[in-house]
Amino acid sequence: MNVVMYEDELNQIQVVVDKLVRDANARVVCIVDKNGQLIAASGETENLDTTSLASLIAGTIAAMGGMAKLLKENEFPTQFHEGVKANIHIQLVGNRVILAVIFDSRATLGLVRLRVKRASDELNTIFEALAKRIPHGSDGAPFAEITDEDIDNLFND
Repeated sequence: MNVVMYEDELNQIQVVVDKLVRDANARVVCIVDKNGQLIAASGETENLDTTSLASLIAGTIAAMGGMAKLLKENEFPTQFHEGVKANIHIQLVGNRVILAVIFDSRATLGLVRLRVKRASDELNTIFEALAKRIPHGSDGAPFAEITDEDIDNLFND
């Protein structure tokens, strides 16, 4: 989904992410697009390479999508990985973005799943409103109306 993100929606997304960190006792929450671009993050991100993390999260979703196709499944929208010190719950939200929650022993998987469900519903509402703001007949690209001729004319002056 290549969409221009408006400030209103970005602020709404950040509110959901901030709330999820608190409500789920999470260390970090990230919203990532399927191309691996970080949209929003909250929590203990100071010493974390969120750019690399976002890319790897998107890669994980892509890999699982490939496995799903091999197994004649549509998608595996939810993933959980358990480590010694950290766990990660990854959820595909409305086939639009990826919600990742990193948590430790302060939280339980049940609590995280419950809070992710609520946050996913809120995020779906935000992204549906965002999709309605895109002008009809537009592919969502900010410069879609600019032609090669326009570019040539700009640089020929």
